[in-house]
Amino acid sequence: MILGTGVTQQLTPAQRLAWLRLARSDNVGPATFRQLLNRFGSAEAALAALPDLLRNTGRPARITSLSQAEDEVAALEKWGARIVALGEADYPAHLSHIHGAPPIVTLVGGTALDWHRTVAIVGARNASAAGAKMTRILATDLGEAGYTVVSGLARGIDTAAHRASLSTGTVAVLAGGLDNIYPDENIPLAQSILDAGGALITEMPLGWEPRARDFPRRNRLVSGLSLGTVVVEAAKRSGSLITARLALEQNRDVFAVPGSPLDPRAEGGNLLIQQGAKLITSAADIIESIAVADPARGLLFDPAWSPDLSDITADNQPDENDRQRLLSALSTTPMEIDELIAQTLITPSIMQGLLLELDLEGRLEWSGGQLVALRPS
Repeated sequence: MILGTGVTQQLTPAQRLAWLRLARSDNVGPATFRQLLNRFGSAEAALAALPDLLRNTGRPARITSLSQAEDEVAALEKWGARIVALGEADYPAHLSHIHGAPPIVTLVGGTALDWHRTVAIVGARNASAAGAKMTRILATDLGEAGYTVVSGLARGIDTAAHRASLSTGTVAVLAGGLDNIYPDENIPLAQSILDAGGALITEMPLGWEPRARDFPRRNRLVSGLSLGTVVVEAAKRSGSLITARLALEQNRDVFAVPGSPLDPRAEGGNLLIQQGAKLITSAADIIESIAVADPARGLLFDPAWSPDLSDITADNQPDENDRQRLLSALSTTPMEIDELIAQTLITPSIMQGLLLELDLEGRLEWSGGQLVALRPS
């Protein structure tokens, strides 16, 4: 399966294990996974080539073994969970169209949910009573109108959103593995979501304990799964505002509930409204906005950077001068690939090979699909 073609294909068990091994290997994030698959044509071929690629970077080849992948699949089956690959029919549709879509997700439950009519509700962990009540009203009304509610299973607004939409369908996005629900107090809620036919989803393996950096990664999935994101209460510096920013980058609608200027929990939502988010006071406002949007809204495929590296041969390999020119041109400021090619006079095929090497070394950050920057040291 070549990523970027839009072709839906069901992986065989052997292919699924290969995808899992590649995705779980060191320094193979979504962008690198896509480049490797498009270069070598399959996860199996990419795995075979990876040791040599990593050897060229001077890094140890820490590649997930077949037995490790088989153990993860067996453990997930005991949980009633499944691994779904990007491009498969049951991979969440909206999520597949974001930049940096995870190549595989672990999913449990949700087989009867409507994954196309989805709205995220996020907000403060220390929600006010009024904020929690507003969340319950919005989630209940959205559910009754046929929308699936997505949130991050955090305290406060997330918890209120999930509880209010248990009977109509809700998706909880986790920052850790399925066996590391955070916070602990929401373990019963996670079980209630599954018992009611909802879903838990994560890109992390079993045993993964969420770290601070994993929550923004989780937030991009919350917004990416949804047609629009609703912020009920949020401080100026909060994960909810990160989710809203990610939603905008993903070309999704952002909605905010206005609040008192005297309440710090309303500062973030009020700021979003000042910056152009849609002020809403009811679920009808959200539904009306989504209904009149461009039908393709939220389904815009960003292929990230999916290069064809088939023309790289032994006579067309980067040398140390090419690498140094590229490193001199790169900075922590994102730059377009075409601009790098124009500045360095490195051919596109060699540029692609160099960027793949630097990506495997963990030295690059991608944004917007076509922008690349050096990772701050």
